[in-house]
Amino acid sequence: MNHIDQIRPDAPALARPGPHPVGIETVVFTRPDQPDLSDPKITTRRADRRLTVTLWFPAAKGSPQGGSHETLIRDGITWATLHGPAREGLEPAAGPFPLVLLSHGWPGNRWLMSPHALTMASRGYVVAAIDHEGSTYDNQQPVGATFYHRPRDQRFVLDCLAAPDAPLKGVIDTDRVAVIGYSMGGYGALVFGGAGLSEAAMTHEASPADDLLRPLRNGTAEHDALTDSRVKALVTFGPWGGKAGIWDAAGLASLRAPLLLIAGSADDTSDYPSMRRIWEEATGVERHLLTFEMAGHNAGAPMPAPAESHAHSDKLGWPPFLHYADDVWDTERMNNVAAHFCVAFLDRHIKGEGQAARFLAAGGDHWPGFFENSATGLRFETRPADR
Repeated sequence: MNHIDQIRPDAPALARPGPHPVGIETVVFTRPDQPDLSDPKITTRRADRRLTVTLWFPAAKGSPQGGSHETLIRDGITWATLHGPAREGLEPAAGPFPLVLLSHGWPGNRWLMSPHALTMASRGYVVAAIDHEGSTYDNQQPVGATFYHRPRDQRFVLDCLAAPDAPLKGVIDTDRVAVIGYSMGGYGALVFGGAGLSEAAMTHEASPADDLLRPLRNGTAEHDALTDSRVKALVTFGPWGGKAGIWDAAGLASLRAPLLLIAGSADDTSDYPSMRRIWEEATGVERHLLTFEMAGHNAGAPMPAPAESHAHSDKLGWPPFLHYADDVWDTERMNNVAAHFCVAFLDRHIKGEGQAARFLAAGGDHWPGFFENSATGLRFETRPADR
């Protein structure tokens, strides 16, 4: 039935639904006259850039719950129906609530991490889940377009939600913001969060021509202007870019917001040692690393594979199921664990709730006592800011 609200009995404490019913509303924001990088080697073409955003928000007390949501799966042609508590047409609860920008991978879409959107909204956050044009299942352009647009998309959606005529005005506190990104969404979150690109990124084989990434270079005035003091916390699932040398030590040390990095130790897409280096060299901020031992690139971020993804795809040459699932771990289990740590991290750094700190310490009381082996296969490490 493709339920996005599955909680296992061994789920850690904060993975469970919060006190708020959840509503959803979908809007479209347009970035006018942007570089059309459907061919990153041609940089002279321009086009409007449409970003479809689904807002998950705490709804008024007593709101009815239960809805279904249609989404394309990985092959870009097959539709799946997701089921869960969130419902359209509801009145929001009295805010303001902090904002979470949710940014998918390449390719992906705004529903890929919907279990996390649901959990965060039930616990008092407004979640803006973005469809990044050129990175979606039905519109996947070369990755160079994502290099250029992803951090700019994240900043643009924040600015749109802070505008005087923004949807859910008064419900969203756009001065308290987190960015949660998966894979290329994690790349964007790190760049938007202060980790400017290296010189090597300028000449990466997939980078756009004509030095178009130069404004994202660490230390440039343009990159300094892109980063934003409203962003108080960053969560990156399997962030891409470290293995490709997208950042050097100086760029990672320029990160401006506390970081929670979630990774699988067998991730051969973003490369686990390279992700550890991101965590180690982001010396200017408090940072945490949650590792799922033996998990791959799908560690914690994607929703459980929809039933419609199980069959072989002639278009892809493989079953789309593989886009969501892990070879070792149960996806619901990873979603539950990751959601718990995300809530604890954001409650501490966005809401300033001191009691959340106990979950971010080694040996924290995450699980009910009768599950003695609940932490098997998990490693949680933390480091304070080094300056």
